[in-house]
Amino acid sequence: MKTKLFVITPPFTQLNTPYPATAYIKGFLNTKSIESVQADLGIDVILELFSKKGLSDLFHVSGFKFQIVENEISDNSKRIFALQDEYIKTIDSVIQFLQGKNPTLALQICQEDFLPEASRFAQLEELDWAFGTMGTQDKAKHLATLYLEDISDFIVECIDENFGFSRYAERLGRSANSFDELYDALKQEPTYIDSILISLLKAKIEALKPTLFLISVPFPGNLYSAFRCAQWVKQNHPEIKISMGGGFPNTELRSLSDKRVFEFFDFITLDDGEVPIEELVENCSSRAESRDEKRYKRTFLLENGEVVYKNNSLKHDYKQAQVGTPDYSDLPLDKYISVIEIVNPMHRMWSDGRWNKLTMAHGCYWGKCTFCDISLDYIKVYEPVAASLLCDRMEELIEKTGQNGFHFVDEAAPPALMRAVALEILKRKLAVTWWTNIRFEKSFSKDLCLLLKASGCIAVSGGLEVASDRLLKLIDKGVTVEQVAKVTRNFTEAGIMVHAYLMYGYPTQTIQETIDSLEMVRQLFEAGVLQSGFWHQFALTAHSPVGLYPEKFGVTKKTEVIGTFANNDIDYTDSTGINHDKFSFGLKKSLFNFMHGICFDYELQDWFDFKIPKTKIHPDFIFDALQEQNDFNTKPNAKVVWLGGKPSAEIFTKSKKGRSWEMMSLTFHDKKESFTIQTSKEEGEWLLSILNKISVSGTKNYTFQEVKNDFETSLEDFELFWYSKPVNTLREFGLLVL
Repeated sequence: MKTKLFVITPPFTQLNTPYPATAYIKGFLNTKSIESVQADLGIDVILELFSKKGLSDLFHVSGFKFQIVENEISDNSKRIFALQDEYIKTIDSVIQFLQGKNPTLALQICQEDFLPEASRFAQLEELDWAFGTMGTQDKAKHLATLYLEDISDFIVECIDENFGFSRYAERLGRSANSFDELYDALKQEPTYIDSILISLLKAKIEALKPTLFLISVPFPGNLYSAFRCAQWVKQNHPEIKISMGGGFPNTELRSLSDKRVFEFFDFITLDDGEVPIEELVENCSSRAESRDEKRYKRTFLLENGEVVYKNNSLKHDYKQAQVGTPDYSDLPLDKYISVIEIVNPMHRMWSDGRWNKLTMAHGCYWGKCTFCDISLDYIKVYEPVAASLLCDRMEELIEKTGQNGFHFVDEAAPPALMRAVALEILKRKLAVTWWTNIRFEKSFSKDLCLLLKASGCIAVSGGLEVASDRLLKLIDKGVTVEQVAKVTRNFTEAGIMVHAYLMYGYPTQTIQETIDSLEMVRQLFEAGVLQSGFWHQFALTAHSPVGLYPEKFGVTKKTEVIGTFANNDIDYTDSTGINHDKFSFGLKKSLFNFMHGICFDYELQDWFDFKIPKTKIHPDFIFDALQEQNDFNTKPNAKVVWLGGKPSAEIFTKSKKGRSWEMMSLTFHDKKESFTIQTSKEEGEWLLSILNKISVSGTKNYTFQEVKNDFETSLEDFELFWYSKPVNTLREFGLLVL
């Protein structure tokens, strides 16, 4: 019997682009000639719900609640209910517009008498100034997003309190040490959203008739609907085997022991999914009967009524070069919805635009941060992919998806590999747009940032975490605040946007350090070297160094009891005894304003409704750090690359005091302008020769030492020439030392 695979992401992750796990798995299965079909039930449910028929049904269902408990319903929901005809009339055209299919609607949306408006539009007056910098399409996209959020508010209040665009019933999945609450929720009648999900799932299962059903659960907000899907299949098609994998089980379910989970799932696999799935496929095939024993890779299952963990497979995990190119076929790529929740140009990248997702390297090359789950394989096992193979995969994805935007979803992309990928992209003359996650380390020189920009990099995100050198050392981040400032400047000056992940409440963090950290962040935004950021509160996880060795960090775990279901987030007390929750609102409100380029002159006290200490950070700390110029030492093994084209050369004679000599004038054309440099004829001839050799399209990479040796075969005093005005001009226009 041939195994038929159906692979899904349950609701909800993103509206604008598919979460890549199923595409990664399908790409791998292709290399094994194993047929599979994938689906993103999140986008399917959203499109079903946010349609003329969907809203008509929604308002019909909510009408019953209005009749029973009208006095308990907010004025906002009453307003939306009263305007239901306007919502039903406009919804299909708005969704098409957000799918990029109906661009002319922007003109009507922007007149602000087309969309019905409820409470989300109240913030518009504050944001009016932002639209001066936004085009009509972006402004309309933002207004349409507010319109969808109004409907979402109505759904949460009147239909299903667990609804959310990028997560569903997330509370049930967060730190669920016990399965009880989720199990009880699954015993209830399906919610209105569940019924839409189940009707879509039913149609797909009955059309495909799979033998193996794989559910990828990346986040807590996918967990409840994953169980709902599995529950329906178990009840209606018990012959189908069901397996769960993905980010959530990888971090949360490593000590799973609750038997009730296996009323829904046959298998739960951990870490890289390729070999575990390959073994499940083998076990489900007719050939498996002849095996002495079924083999499993990192898989939980129920055996003789007990939960067992099996890892008896003889197969090694596949190298990144062997797992194939992600395959997005089956997914409705033209139906994803781009939304703009915040007008900040960097912040919107997570929700606006369709991105092909790829990984430069498995795991993290740094792998030391003490808050991170560095003991787990998905971070611990570091394995980069060759730049040429990555570019092969990029070309393949462009051809298959028609999209040339890439989001490299690395834990932290290695600078050396980023350099190699950028050079390969330029060598192949690929026109691509890409962004990724990094560490703010000093390798990101001005020249490297210029190279990344030339290859199509438009943005990076990285962890500044707590902007305090003492705490950065405790975190083992390997960076200082001053270094972060310089690196963010290098990116910003190259035209690459920068987003910083910020943290508060790290063990032993004092109130003074929280305030000083906010002041550092304020100065970074004011200096214009940070464009976007996000504060999150420290969470203690079981697989991080803080979780494994709490005594080293002044932390006491509140409980040592291991739950029978999810075990990652741990309750703890910090030796400082500070309630860090109270800083949340002020930190986030200040950041929201800084991201919009305003309120830098506010006192830090203005963001908090309780007394805080004055900052101890000098008001010009970041400004002074950015004044320091880079030194002139160039490593002999640094690569020298010319991004520009071939110049036109002209020889002319120069005379002075009766003496004459030949000079050369070289004229270059870059995308924006033309410029000319003058050198002696001999130096000019050498420049023509070397620029051709070190051109980015060349086959060999030249080091600084090789360039110096080449110069000194016929000329003298390379250093004098290298730091001369003509070469400095070339350095500004694409002569890079990497």
